[in-house]
Amino acid sequence: MAARKASIARKTKETEIAVSLDLDGTGTYRVSTGVGFLDHMLEQLSRHSLIDLEVQAKGDIHIDYHHLTEDTGIAIGQCVARALGDRAGIVRYGDALIPMDETLTRVAMDISNRPYLIWKVNFTKPKLGEMDTELFKEWFQAFAQNAGITLHVENLYGENNHHIVESCYKALARALRTAIAVDPRSPHAVPSTKGTL
Repeated sequence: MAARKASIARKTKETEIAVSLDLDGTGTYRVSTGVGFLDHMLEQLSRHSLIDLEVQAKGDIHIDYHHLTEDTGIAIGQCVARALGDRAGIVRYGDALIPMDETLTRVAMDISNRPYLIWKVNFTKPKLGEMDTELFKEWFQAFAQNAGITLHVENLYGENNHHIVESCYKALARALRTAIAVDPRSPHAVPSTKGTL
């Protein structure tokens, strides 16, 4: 199988982002966005998906973190889609149920090339550190749309907002790890009766 690697450079008037990844990596990462909490979440995504991930991003965070957060999701999603190619041989579906102390989060996905996000996650605080909690939905939406993934994210229960969002990223990572894996029983076929995804 060809190397499943990709790189994206995205530059707008609001942000400048470079992403490189290897779907068949070991979970090594080098992430710098200028937003500490976002860095922490992207590191979790890499480590628990076993996707090697490099992200260098800067943007107009003197305004707020919205553009940088959303555009980082766009760039990583585009990179995943590019690395997957025609999606032949992948398992396609993945899910994970992730506990983190008092919190439990479920993620299910279909790498269908039909992007859709269901987001059932509520926060009790408007910010985590300096980051608006509403921005996490924006990241997941941007990622799902650009990766071509039907993505369901549901926090079943939890109290600590840090635990809630971190369990979302870890569950995404574990579900993604399953879904992008090469199916040993069908390593060359597109997993669809349509013959294409």
